Amino acid sequence: MRHSNGIRRAALATTAVTAVAAAVTGILPGTAMAASTATSTPPPACSASALQVSAWQAAHRPVGTGTGAAVVQFTNVSRKTCVLKGHPTVAGAGNGSPAHNTPLKVTPTGRAANVTVRPHGKAWVKLTFVQVQGEADGYCVSGKTPKVYPTMVIGLPHSGKHQVALNDGWWAECDNKVTATPVSAVKPS
Repeated sequence: MRHSNGIRRAALATTAVTAVAAAVTGILPGTAMAASTATSTPPPACSASALQVSAWQAAHRPVGTGTGAAVVQFTNVSRKTCVLKGHPTVAGAGNGSPAHNTPLKVTPTGRAANVTVRPHGKAWVKLTFVQVQGEADGYCVSGKTPKVYPTMVIGLPHSGKHQVALNDGWWAECDNKVTATPVSAVKPS
């Protein structure tokens, strides 16, 4: 008889543990657990109007007198969470107008991934240019003439194009080439 009491106590303890687990997970005893088929819809791409864009010279940039490298910041000014993804397009805005721009050849680095940006949240890209050398007017190592732009037009896939000035000078570069990181949730230096 002692043996059957031990089995009965063990069965009662197992039943109690199962009931507690079921109550915590929301599964009723005696029902099968089904795999969840519900999927949440990911946030939409950030619209151009949802973004405020600013830029400054990067702390870590190539040696020279041009811009060298810049950090571009995208701030979500909307009231909804949205997603940014991909590498930017970059063009120098001639006469300060996006209609008169010079597209730069973008060399992408790194792998692009979705970056979810909550309201007031930020995401960044880093642009590294072929650096202008020398003083005064400067020169390009390639022999081409350096270009200077008051603003750049930065585009992101599905999120529009944004005309932006550097907060600390003008954009100066050589050879109409730029290396660009993908949009990141981590602020580059």
